[in-house]
Amino acid sequence: MNSADRPKLEAPGRASEILLHSCCAPCEGEVLETLLESSIRPTVFFYNPNIHPKREYELRKSEDKRFCDRVGVEHVDADYDVRNWFERVKGLEWEPERGARCTVCFDMRFERTALYAHENGFSVFSSSLGISRWKNMEQINGCGERAAARYESLVYWTYN
Repeated sequence: MNSADRPKLEAPGRASEILLHSCCAPCEGEVLETLLESSIRPTVFFYNPNIHPKREYELRKSEDKRFCDRVGVEHVDADYDVRNWFERVKGLEWEPERGARCTVCFDMRFERTALYAHENGFSVFSSSLGISRWKNMEQINGCGERAAARYESLVYWTYN
């Protein structure tokens, strides 16, 4: 998208910085550029234990970090934690895309993102997951809002 066509954003509470959960560089690219052009400083939080095999996870993480470095955005590499992910989704292996397994997965990732936001002084967090046409924005927003509700004065930004 041409930068002249991008909307100028205003984060909740007029926050000048946010924590952005990212699944991968392709999904976060437009989001990061729009945030930066809106004078909102993102810190990217990469926590995705659902990605496997580990080689694919490492590839996505590496590309995500490389993109963040290119645009001058801090990249936080969180734990892979794949065992915990498999435990949480056990019994949901045959759920369809946008089903209960996705809710459990989003909850897990956003719980960790919200904890990091809380522990590191962020008042707002969001995710690039909603960019994907394969995801359900209402499901993502519900999981984000649930995670934020655990901490006083933390907001999940539902903007898509």
